[in-house]
Amino acid sequence: MPLLKGIVSILLLSLTTLLWGIPLVLLTLVKIVTPGRRLRRLVLGGLNAVALNWVGSNLWWMRRWLRPRLDIRLPEGLSADRWWLVLANHRSWTDIFLLFLALHRRIPMPHFFVKRQLIWVPIVGLAFWAMEFPMLRRLTREQRERHPQLARRDREATERMCRHARERPIAIYNFVEGTRFTPAKHAAQASPYRHLLRPRAGGIAQVVGLLGSRLDGILDVTLYYDVPSPSFWRFLSGREGTMHLEARRLPVPAWMLEGDYHDDDDYKERFHSWLNALWQEKDAYLSRY
Repeated sequence: MPLLKGIVSILLLSLTTLLWGIPLVLLTLVKIVTPGRRLRRLVLGGLNAVALNWVGSNLWWMRRWLRPRLDIRLPEGLSADRWWLVLANHRSWTDIFLLFLALHRRIPMPHFFVKRQLIWVPIVGLAFWAMEFPMLRRLTREQRERHPQLARRDREATERMCRHARERPIAIYNFVEGTRFTPAKHAAQASPYRHLLRPRAGGIAQVVGLLGSRLDGILDVTLYYDVPSPSFWRFLSGREGTMHLEARRLPVPAWMLEGDYHDDDDYKERFHSWLNALWQEKDAYLSRY
C-alpha cells in the first residue's frame, strides 16, 4: 500500500505541474515579448497567481490523500499584504511542502533562493526563471575568493529580486544552511551545533539591506520530524510521521538597516553574531525533542 500511495502521489504531483505548466509557459512567452516594466509587472502578477494555484492544488490532494500529521504553530499578525523574510533550517525536500501547508495564502507568494542547476528541471526551472527567483551558485569560500565574478553575479540576482520585490508584497524564503542536513555534512563542516549546519548570512543580509523598512518582520521557522531522517518519498507514501513547524515573528533590528554587509566589517561581524545566536537558540530548542 505505501508503494502504491507513493506512485499515485508522484502521478498527482506531475499532473498538477503539467496542468498549471500550460498557462505558465504561455505567460512566460507573453512576458518575454512585453515591453516596459509596468506591463511586465502585470504579467508577473498572472505568473504569481498560476504558482499560487499550483501550490493550492497540490495541498488539496495532499491533505486528502496523504493526510499528513501536522503540528504547526504560527504567530499572530501574519498577512498576505506585507513583506516577510522567512528563515528556516533544512532537513528534507518535504520542508518546502511543510512550509506551504503552514503558510500558503497566510503570507504572500513565496520566493526562494534556489540552486542554479534547478533551471534545467522541466516546467519548475522555467517557473523559477519567469518569476524572477534568484538562482545562485553553491560556492565554497575558496571558490568565491578564486572567482569573485561568480559571487558578484549571485549578489546581482538577489538585487534584482529585491528591487522588483519593492513593487508588491512578497515572502522571501531562505534555508539559511544552504543545503539539507545530513550527518556527513554536519561532520564535514565541524558544525558547532548538534542538530544544524552552519548558517550563511550573506543572502539574508543583502535582502534586509535592499528591502530595508519594507520588511514587516522576520519569521524564524524551526522544522523537525518524528522520524530522525525524513525523506520526500516517505512523505509521498504517507509514512512520514508527525511533522512539526514552529514559527515566531522577530522584528527587524534597527541596526540592520544602517550598514553594508559587503563593505562594512563591523556590520558583517554583528550580523554573523546575530545569526549565530539565533541558530544557538534553534539548536537548544531542537535538543529538547
